[in-house]
Amino acid sequence: MAKKIVAITSCPTGIAHTYMAAEALEEAAKKDNIEIKVETQGASGAENILTKEDIKEADVVIFAVDKNIDTSRFVGKQAITVPANKAIKEPLELMKKALNYEGTEIVKGKSVDNNEKSIDSATGIYKHIMTGVSYMLPLVVAGGILIALSFAFGIYAFEEEGTIPWALYQIGAGSAFSLMVAVMSGFIAHSIGDKSAFAPGIIGGFIANSIGAGFLGGILAGLIAGYLVVFLNKNIKLPKSLKGLKSIMIIPVLSTLIVGLLMYYVIGKPIHIATVHITEFLSRLSGSGAIILGLIFGLFYFDLGGPMSKIVYTFGVGALAEGVYGPMGAAMVCGMVPPIGIALSTFVRPKLWNKDQKEAGKAAFFLGLSFITEGAIPFAAANPKIVLPSCMAGSAVGSIVALLLNVEIKAPHGGFFLMFIPNAIGNLLGFIIALIAGSLTTAVLVTILKQIQIKNKETAN
Repeated sequence: MAKKIVAITSCPTGIAHTYMAAEALEEAAKKDNIEIKVETQGASGAENILTKEDIKEADVVIFAVDKNIDTSRFVGKQAITVPANKAIKEPLELMKKALNYEGTEIVKGKSVDNNEKSIDSATGIYKHIMTGVSYMLPLVVAGGILIALSFAFGIYAFEEEGTIPWALYQIGAGSAFSLMVAVMSGFIAHSIGDKSAFAPGIIGGFIANSIGAGFLGGILAGLIAGYLVVFLNKNIKLPKSLKGLKSIMIIPVLSTLIVGLLMYYVIGKPIHIATVHITEFLSRLSGSGAIILGLIFGLFYFDLGGPMSKIVYTFGVGALAEGVYGPMGAAMVCGMVPPIGIALSTFVRPKLWNKDQKEAGKAAFFLGLSFITEGAIPFAAANPKIVLPSCMAGSAVGSIVALLLNVEIKAPHGGFFLMFIPNAIGNLLGFIIALIAGSLTTAVLVTILKQIQIKNKETAN
């Protein structure tokens, strides 16, 4: 009997990697006659949901995820956990490894009352933070776009109470942006310590936002709340008759009290001071500072929308939350450049690319305009030696130019299409110049390196 695989794919934003990983697994499975069913947990929720029968019949489970997910349905099954990017780049190798039980582990179940999680590595901490960010992003996107729409009526139109732009700004900034740090913090804590950690996490994040500790304070509050709940769960021992009170009352109340006091009297003020200094530095960013930050952005974008790229994006979102729009401008240009630059190369020098790549170039161009960096991944997977350096160089150039020209973007997504919302992009001409500069850098470099590679192969033959 043929072996069967079930899989879940999920990335922090739930936009691109989630679906690209699922498609890669399904396409590779077709070619190798492997039976697979993939559930995607994207921004619009779970799709193609695995049934009890699917899971029961499966020989192995693949979790291609960049954030923590609920694995309780899979208790007792052999499973392998990898980043979503792994499923995109090496889908067949991943499935074969899973079927041979290489790197797999039995999924273990834990009851709510005995919720004891181990203290994670740095990778685990990153996943917890990205889980919080993934829940926060819809608030950021909704709030950011509504704020941008309020500016369409005039940059100061929102100041007139009772008007439509005022209402848009109140919904975006007064509500969505006010909640985003608390929501992020709550789900960071939930990712670490489950339901008992949600209350101290979201309350800690709310306090962080209210005392000016902002995005950094929210991250710290979520981590402290989550790990504190894990610690308390391990160390508070109660008789069976009182166990029910532990998760529903004792842990939430005690952890919320501790986190709240820490935020008000110990952690909040230093983080607030640090946030103020960082905000001031970013607001005055120019010259060598802009060049250094732009280079860092470009280097971090080596994984084309993966975990390191998400750090750049999250940094931009954090600055956006503090009312500093330059880093988001640089981050958006940084993410748009790779697919657009490669697409330009396929348009200008089609002889260097095969038929499939030329078709992929058309899709990559529109993905790039939409600020979906993942459009460059098929090219990078096929030829990383020339594509990745070209993309990193272009992203660095684009973000440096954006920072030097004081390009400001007031919405966290949208790419080229934000140009149609008046005042959503500060210095629109600078944005276009930065995007062109970065894209041309990538296009020229990838074309030259591709030509050299082809000539070297011809010489070798």
